[in-house]
Amino acid sequence: MTVDDRSPLVHHVDEHLTVIESVRKLVADVEILGDELCERLSHGGTVYSFGNGGSAADAQHLVGELIGRYCRERRALPAVALSTDPTVTTCIGNDYSFEDVFARQVSALARTGDVVVAFTTSGRSPNVVAGLRAGRDAGALTVLFTGQPEAGGGPAARYAEHVFAVASERTARVQEAHVLLLHLLSEHIDRWAVAPD
Repeated sequence: MTVDDRSPLVHHVDEHLTVIESVRKLVADVEILGDELCERLSHGGTVYSFGNGGSAADAQHLVGELIGRYCRERRALPAVALSTDPTVTTCIGNDYSFEDVFARQVSALARTGDVVVAFTTSGRSPNVVAGLRAGRDAGALTVLFTGQPEAGGGPAARYAEHVFAVASERTARVQEAHVLLLHLLSEHIDRWAVAPD
């Protein structure tokens, strides 16, 4: 069976390929971030990552690659996904607000020398914005993976030292590109972790 080029699914594939091709211009920035992250990890830093929904899955994916491994046998690297503890997140959401679920954890855990990595396809999620702000206040390196490049990465970009804004407004395309970007970052860190400078 052949696929009709007029199929709406083919349109999604074409759109995906266009967005993924645009990631090529972010590779140099991934390498810069990778170097900074390796430097912080080499001095005892920890990566804290978070997001909502599919972006929470991307945050957890990054943490899994750091604690586990990407492609090479190496030591585990310190990383925590802040969306994975339902007791803590629901406690904060209930006692304070949903907007505080990441900021409260970041303020409790992150310090100078750590890295706070946020994922939000819109750049507007209030709890992600607050979490990045808390990361900056704690003196951590702050990183944002988002979409909406024409909007400058949204309000979250104000609190991020590194912004990776994927060239799409469509959530699915942004998340697909985020997986590629976190894999590129994982490859960079993996190579360093096998033979640190």
